[in-house]
Amino acid sequence: MMDESFLDRMVSQLRSTCKYYTGYPKDLGPSRIIPFTSERQFVQLLHEGRPVVVAFTIKCTYTQHLDKVLEEAAAKFYPHIKFVRVECPKYPGFCLTRQRNEYPFVEVFYNPEQAASQGKSVDPNITKYSVKVLPFNYDQSVYGFREYFRKHGFKYSETN
Repeated sequence: MMDESFLDRMVSQLRSTCKYYTGYPKDLGPSRIIPFTSERQFVQLLHEGRPVVVAFTIKCTYTQHLDKVLEEAAAKFYPHIKFVRVECPKYPGFCLTRQRNEYPFVEVFYNPEQAASQGKSVDPNITKYSVKVLPFNYDQSVYGFREYFRKHGFKYSETN
């Protein structure tokens, strides 16, 4: 019994004094991750003009870890950088267009620009756009995202 109370006191002390203790669940508030529902919704999100971090996921243990990182990063960089999770088994067409076969993976989409219409368009309701896509190859952590955003010149301010 004495060991439990000592352990409880030690963990409590650690939680109250150590800013970077990673075992303590953080209160991030409501999820800031936007679930992918359609390509149309995704294009509308791109046209807001903010960088969009997209996690292409399948069900696996690594995705569970990535989800926690994404939740924390999405809360940290909200509203300047948007985070989207695509469940590839639900939306295989969108995931296959990325031409990757190792899941999960992360890409960053940014700078949408209206593309000039060239010739006659088959459907006047189709909006052409161009967007730059960068692979995310940094450490999959809030720190990794911060360093990535700094290197690529994305403007953000951290919350919390």
